[in-house]
Amino acid sequence: MNIRKHIPDSITSMNLLCGVMGVILTMEGRPDLGFVLMICGAVFDFFDGLAARLLKASSGIGKELDSLADMVSFGVLPSLMLFKLGDPSWGVLRYVPLLIAVFSALRLAKFNLDERQHQGFLGLPTPASAMVCGSLAYYVHSAPESLLSSWCQGPVIIPVLAVVLSALLVCEIPMFSMKFGGGNKASKRDVTKRISFVAICAISLVAVLVTKSSWALAVLAAFVGYIIINLVFALIPSRT
Repeated sequence: MNIRKHIPDSITSMNLLCGVMGVILTMEGRPDLGFVLMICGAVFDFFDGLAARLLKASSGIGKELDSLADMVSFGVLPSLMLFKLGDPSWGVLRYVPLLIAVFSALRLAKFNLDERQHQGFLGLPTPASAMVCGSLAYYVHSAPESLLSSWCQGPVIIPVLAVVLSALLVCEIPMFSMKFGGGNKASKRDVTKRISFVAICAISLVAVLVTKSSWALAVLAAFVGYIIINLVFALIPSRT
């Protein structure tokens, strides 16, 4: 039995386990712990692909398992986090965040079949969408009296955010990947996007430290910045 080829799948399974545990904790009223588990799942999601490449242990079942794990950790979990932020008084609007789970499934299925997405993405990656939802849920839970939390108590911000993220998940807008490796060198355009993203991350972190705000705000700002960077570059014609 070749244990080496099972190492990447084991790492992927840890991503899935984090997602399942995150769902349980979120439904029990602890989205803060659910978000921590989401981040752990993202770490496992990063290293399973790296391990597969280093060990030359890529497989068809590994690819499918990765999508199933991502569906739970970055599709179901974030949709439930936003759902739990809602209020029964919203009526049907409270259920709008569940669209994120549906569109995440469509996004992952599309990614598995799309041969154009080896170096980058077309549409918002599910982990990026999940980080926006998870960091917002964490912040609202930890700072319920804040201005942002008060905005989220109304029946507008959360449903609109869910619809926007759902649309971005299945759109055809090019989005850069932070995973390195694979065939071709990154284009200058993608390098510029990555540098811009790193700059936003650094600025967000410094701002949070200076204002002594929740670290979740830095995560939220970073991934909102990721979306904005890609949208801005999509409007700028590429020079060939």
